[in-house]
Amino acid sequence: MRCPFCGNEDTQVKDSRPTEDNSAIRRRRYCPACGARFTTFERVQLRELTVIKKTGRRVPFDRDKLERSVNIALRKRPVEPERIERMVNGLVRRLESMGESDIPAETIGKLVMEGLESLDQVAYVRFASVYRNFREASDFETFVGEMTSGDGSDN
Repeated sequence: MRCPFCGNEDTQVKDSRPTEDNSAIRRRRYCPACGARFTTFERVQLRELTVIKKTGRRVPFDRDKLERSVNIALRKRPVEPERIERMVNGLVRRLESMGESDIPAETIGKLVMEGLESLDQVAYVRFASVYRNFREASDFETFVGEMTSGDGSDN
């Protein structure tokens, strides 16, 4: 593993332990060249996933990007980081076990919406406002009205 500080390729693992949900291995590393310490995470990857954007462009799936977008929706919300991590891990597992390597961005968005709906209603509305491209306040009113009436249609 390359040192993120000096670029040295010969770093040493000082400690390894599983994460709380046993979905990854957390490794503390040390760089003998510059003395820096840093942490890496090792996760199982069942298959290489490709995201097919609405434009037809194909990009490699990026778990970190998924996690960032979920965290943005949940910013300043009272949700424990462990629950967020479990949700993201569950989403990635679902994507990897779908049997397809090419996943439409729309499918990922719908899965995130499902996960956020059960995790935090405010984060769900925040994410939906970007995912569904709300343009004015009435879009929020309509969406929240659908939520409260139980009409969860994904038009």
